[in-house]
Parts: sequence; structure tokens; C-alpha cells
Amino acid sequence: MKNINPNPFTTRPEIDGTFGVVASTHWIATAVGMATLEKGGNAFDAAVATAFTLQVVEPHLNGPGGDVPVMVHDVRKGKVEVICGQGPAPAGASIAHYRALGLDLVPGTGLLAACVPGTFETWMLLLRDYGTMRLADVLAPAIGYARHGHPLVERASATIATVEELFRKNWPSSAAMYLPGGTVPAPGTLFANPTLAATYARILREAESAGGDRIEQIERARARWSRGFVAEAIDRFCRTQDVMDTSGRRHRGVLTADDIARWQPRIEPPVTYDYGRYTVCKGAFWSQGPVMLQQLALLKGFGLDGADPASADFIHTVVECSKLAFADRDTFYGDPDFVEVPGQTLLSDSYNAQRRALVGKDASLEQRPGTIPGYGKRPPIRLAGGERAAIASSGAGEPTVGRMPWTHDEEPRLDVEGAPLERSGAMRGDTVHFDIIDRAGNIVSATPSGGWLQSSPVIPELGFCLGTRAQQFWLEEGHPAALAPGKRPRTTLSPTMALHDGEPYLAWGTPGGDQQDQWTAQFFLRHVHARMNLQEAIDAPAWHSEHFPSSFWPREARPGVLVVEGRLPAETVKALRRRGHIVEVEADWSEGRLTAAARDGGRRRAAANPRGMQGYAAGR
Repeated sequence: MKNINPNPFTTRPEIDGTFGVVASTHWIATAVGMATLEKGGNAFDAAVATAFTLQVVEPHLNGPGGDVPVMVHDVRKGKVEVICGQGPAPAGASIAHYRALGLDLVPGTGLLAACVPGTFETWMLLLRDYGTMRLADVLAPAIGYARHGHPLVERASATIATVEELFRKNWPSSAAMYLPGGTVPAPGTLFANPTLAATYARILREAESAGGDRIEQIERARARWSRGFVAEAIDRFCRTQDVMDTSGRRHRGVLTADDIARWQPRIEPPVTYDYGRYTVCKGAFWSQGPVMLQQLALLKGFGLDGADPASADFIHTVVECSKLAFADRDTFYGDPDFVEVPGQTLLSDSYNAQRRALVGKDASLEQRPGTIPGYGKRPPIRLAGGERAAIASSGAGEPTVGRMPWTHDEEPRLDVEGAPLERSGAMRGDTVHFDIIDRAGNIVSATPSGGWLQSSPVIPELGFCLGTRAQQFWLEEGHPAALAPGKRPRTTLSPTMALHDGEPYLAWGTPGGDQQDQWTAQFFLRHVHARMNLQEAIDAPAWHSEHFPSSFWPREARPGVLVVEGRLPAETVKALRRRGHIVEVEADWSEGRLTAAARDGGRRRAAANPRGMQGYAAGR
């Protein structure tokens, strides 16, 4: 019988329509975003509703105490903009203070790793300046799911199980929240967070209490968060609680209500790079975003059109270019408000021609940043000790820490996938992401993260914990990403947009920490050079390098290690090993949690990752 469907198999269809599309890392959040569009909201309204819902249904991956970069294209303005929702280090966070505590790294958990929470103010800015709906319209779904419960995903339950002992012994407020009835909630349990529901309901109630239009209500909500009861509760918790962290000691925080009151998100232009007929847009050098652009600048010199993205030649070339780009990230990137970053040079043709010549037929096992006189400083290189379980499954990438260090006579502990944890106690967590395009052509791409349930203890009055993004600072004087009061950490969070022939075309991103701008680059290369549609490009076998230092505690590197999905052809794996790559073969569906949305004339398309069985795209 003749095949009437000529398209290759994909795990789900590429969504195609004319009304609008939403793709996110959780099916409930996608449904909420789509419902917001159906009610007459625009992409920005839908983004805010989606984001608040993700805080509730994926608490092991993000929360109100975290941070977020947002990329937007508003058809009224006709340009791509970046909203920096990355809060800075508190005024009391200095290298001297942390060194005086006997620390050589910012801890990976606890209160010392907290930056100013950035999410709430960012979503209020987006709603106020770009959206059309009232605060109640976008908060209602999140409040409802927090109050009445949502089906707890398997990985959230597994994460709670992994940190059960920590919660019971050291973080009692988290035990009270996440161990209802004294036990780990089973997957599928209707899990509620009534305290968080009460926090958001109080903000909404007090915002509406004096009437006024939607702008006035948004401003009152902002005041309740940044200068009211939320900031006061955070301040009090940081001043009074001695919290166990990954140092193996208890510390109080340095974040204050004044730090929170002084900060606001801001709108910036993106950093861009022209790659053929595409202009790719990323956040500035306070993020790792430009590292994807550097990879493209290096890859531009190789003929990739028609290349097989599952071949050893293709993977070797991309991986070796990523090693060079990430070495520059770790040497030159930092908050441009504090350090001068040679961004123009890093993306220039002449610089990348010199760097491209370093890509040989064999895998490099060295850290090889470029040399730009007067700029940058190499970070200390900490090698991972012994054999370590590779980052795996849908939790891949963004590490947070689930346990304190343990002694060598204890039985090995397991991560959320059943693999041994590192002796450091590091547990691999994750992030969330979504992409939205409405009928008018407005586009949003955002990567919220931080404030995971395993990052620090729940603040009892609020129902959420603080983030740990400050662990991405170095305690090394003179390094561009060194800790300083008021400075933004060089975050790994990295949404992406691209123009095609000058027209807004594509939004995409993924959780994954240091892997984010490896997986986003792979997706883009498959779409552009192998002509895969959005879903094909997400489904295709993926990989990541662990060659360079991790951005997260304990900041270790694994030179030459390349983690690949088991679906890669056996001959590809053998060929990569012959070239000197230290290849670790993981599960067949273990790399990345990408979502994507595209605008092509009047058409709206979207796709979502099947890995982890949570992400979904919807549209019509």
C-alpha cells in the first residue's frame, strides 16, 4: 500500500496553524498558555500565565525565588528585546566575606548562594508593558493549582525522595512542605502548596483592594513583593536561620529586603550574529548566551549543508568548536556593568578564523581559550575525581545539590534515575522553558529557573525557597565572573530567537545548565543544514560535552568526555572514540528538553521534547 504520509516518523506532530502556538516543558503550563490566548490574551499575557503555572507544577525545576531571562518580539516595536530578570548578588556578598567563612567556592545550596529573586518583577514588567490582561487573569491558574493540587510528575517525586534525609535532618520547613504526612508523595499524587497559593492570593487581594486600572494593580503587586511582606519575610529568614549547605556547615544569608527593593529588571538589546540568511539573537555577556553565537562563528567555516547530523564528522566538528567557544566563555564573560567584555572581537571573522584552525581530526583534551591582550582571566580547573555518572535523562544539565557530602564507608546514594550520585553530593536538577507565538506575530522565549525545592529551605510564611544562582560566581579576584555586590552572575539561562531574511522567525530553548547552548546549537544546525522540521530537530539523537568547567558547584571539568544518546549509530560512537573522544553512551532518550516555535508568514508552528514525558506543544 502506498505511504500517504511522506514525512519521517516523529514522536509527535509538528504543531501547525494560524491562530497561535505554545510549547513548554510541562503539559499543564502549555494548556494554561493556550487557554490564555483563547481568552483573547496576547503572547505576553500567555507567557506570564504559563510562567506562574510552571512554578507550581515543576517545583523541582524552578520557583518564585529564582531568575529568568526573557526574549520578546513585539510587533508594535518591530524588534527583538531581552528582559534581564537575573537578579544580582546582595550588597553583603563579597569575596572577602565568603573567604572569611573558609569558602573557596560559593556553596551550591543554602542561603549564601541566593541572589535577588528576579522572576516576579520580570513577569510584572512583561504584563505591564507588553501584555493586555489584568493580574487576576494570569495568576488565577497558578493559584488554583497551588491551592487544589496538580498531578506530581515522577521526577519531582524522585527528587523529593533524594533529598528526604536532608529535609528531615536539616531543612524542617522543606520537610513540612514536601513530605506531607511524613512521607515522600508518590508520582501522580495531587500535590498542593497552599502556602504559596496564599502568598499569591494575598498579593492579588492587596493589589485589587484600592481598585484602579490594571497598571495600578500591577504596581501595587510589585510593591507587595519588593517592598512589602514578601521582601520582609525573605529578609527575616536570611537573618535568623543557620542553614546547612554543601560546605558541610551552617550559614546565614546576606540577602536583605533593601537588596530586593533596590533591584528592577531591565530591557536590553540582544547580542546578534548573522549566520547565512539567519540572524541569531541571544542575551548579552552577563549570560552564557553569546557562546552559541561563538560556536556558529566557528562553524561558519565548515561546509555543513547536507551533512548527516548523526555522523562522526558532524559531531566531532561541532564538539571541538564548542570546546573553543566555552573556553572563551569561562575566560572572558561577566556582567558588562562591572567588566569590559571583548564581545566584538569574540564574534569577529578574523578572531574565529584563527580559532577555527585549532580544530583538528582528533579530540582535544585541553582547555584552550583565546588570547585577547588586556582582557579575561582563566578560571581554576578542578578535575572531576574518578568515574562519575553522566548527566542523564530529562533532568540533564542544570545541577543543584540534593545531599551533603558523605563518608567513604557509606553505601552509594542514587540520583533521580537510579545512578550513583557524586561523593560531593551533587544531584542533577534542571530548569524550565517555553516559547509562545500569537496570531499577531508577537513572540516570547523564556527560560525560568532557580528556587528549586532542593536549593534551600522553604521560607515558611511564603511557601517557596530562594535560588542559588550565586554559585556561578568565582571567588577569584580579577576574574570577569568574580563575585561582587550588585553584580549579575554569568548565568547559564539562555533563550534564543532568530530572524530569517530579517523577519522574526524562530524561538527556542531548553533547560540544561552548561548544556543549554550545546543543545540549542544542535537543534538550529539540524533545522538549517539538515532541513529538519521543528519536531524532527528536537527528536534527533543528541549529545553534550563535559569537557569544560561546570558553571555549578563543585565547578568540575571532565576533559574529553562526550555524553551521547544510545540511538546514535554504533559506527558513529566507534569513530568518535577513534578520534580520542571519551564517549559515554547514555539512555536512548536522555539529552535535552527543547521546545520551539516558529512564525512563517501567517503560519504558526511549534514542537516539544518527548524526553522525560512532560513537555508538550499546542496550537491551532
